[in-house]
Amino acid sequence: MSKTKTYRSSFILLTTLFFLWGFITVLVDSLIPRLRELFTLTYFQAGLVQFAFFGAYFVLSIPASYVLSKIGYKYGIVLGLVTMALGCALFYPAASYREFGLFLAAYFTLAAGMTILQVAANPFVAVLGSEDGASSRLNLSQAFNSLGTAIAPAVGALFILSDKIKTREEIEILSPTIKETYLLNEASAVQKPFLWLAIFIIFMAATFVFIKLPTLINQKSIGTYFDALKHRNLLLGVLGIFFYVGAEVAIGSYLVNYFLEGDMASLVKENNFMSHIASLFLNSGLAETENKAIVGVFVTFYWSGAMIGRFIGSYLTRIFNPARVLAVFACFAILLIVMSIITSGLWSMWSILAVGLFNSIMFPTIFTLALSGLGELKPKASGLLCTAIVGGALIPPAFGFFIDRFGFKLAFILVIFCYSYILWFGYQNNTNKLSL
Repeated sequence: MSKTKTYRSSFILLTTLFFLWGFITVLVDSLIPRLRELFTLTYFQAGLVQFAFFGAYFVLSIPASYVLSKIGYKYGIVLGLVTMALGCALFYPAASYREFGLFLAAYFTLAAGMTILQVAANPFVAVLGSEDGASSRLNLSQAFNSLGTAIAPAVGALFILSDKIKTREEIEILSPTIKETYLLNEASAVQKPFLWLAIFIIFMAATFVFIKLPTLINQKSIGTYFDALKHRNLLLGVLGIFFYVGAEVAIGSYLVNYFLEGDMASLVKENNFMSHIASLFLNSGLAETENKAIVGVFVTFYWSGAMIGRFIGSYLTRIFNPARVLAVFACFAILLIVMSIITSGLWSMWSILAVGLFNSIMFPTIFTLALSGLGELKPKASGLLCTAIVGGALIPPAFGFFIDRFGFKLAFILVIFCYSYILWFGYQNNTNKLSL
């Protein structure tokens, strides 16, 4: 088999993993309404679900890169898949015993497996070919990750949320027998999808055990994390990942509240085109639908923009300098946020939603730029970069704090700062001012 064909086959298999963890990440979000009733959670406890997810990246990224340097990328991928399968399997007893702590352990285990995969797969895709094409390849793989996140809500709605979920008050007035039957059915709705996922992931792990992946990175433990951080561009890339993930999650987390504060639901109802879009997603008429559900429909465009932008970005970063494309995309993100601040109504709504399109290439492009020229330090560098995903746990609360104190318009200055840093990082790499 030729080297080109080997690389292509490996790229396809690795891209399948990107799709898989994107799909599972969002599918778990579909569980939140059902789990909140199954475990009778407060909103604070429900919020711990995302904390468990980002916490896995913070706690395990560096240990994962150390393990990879010992066992190699191929078996690192197998380890990540097996860990994910274990996390999916743990949903079964968590739902059976209705123990929220066990569910959090299952979700943390699932996220731990994804962390190992992120640390292994991102740099592996980056080196499957020329260094000049690294950003293009990783953008394409990340596009399929976004495709997974786009498909998962529909699958979750069909298999997890297809029946009506009772409120806590409705559950409390049920007779003991009917209540127990209802909760058992709720548990089953959680268990079956994730049991099938566990089986599929084990099949994927077995596939990677027997296939041959090209040896592209020295898999011996070479250098230290401090050696990696001596490379200034890596350190700045770590900050870039931190600010990017934080900004993207901060905007996405508060879009519904932002739209409600701007009375966007009324504007949607009054606009024929917008009301038609909302009606396509909602089962009932807009007059009978909660305002948060009406504006929540349009959040889909923010996250779908990332998928569209990554397919486009895969082409753009192949024909243009990836650092320049990154700087231009960051510039557009800033301009759109400013437009949303200074306008009102549907202009304000669509401009902030369009930021998702320009978020698209940021993670894979920052990642590959930061890894450039690191050679055998790539495993450790990848661990450091994945640790920075913790920005998604820290920046959104800070954004919320500023919203509480100063309102949305001024709070967006924090997000503008994040994108300004990314713009600067891209500009510096484009002009080759940073030494490796």
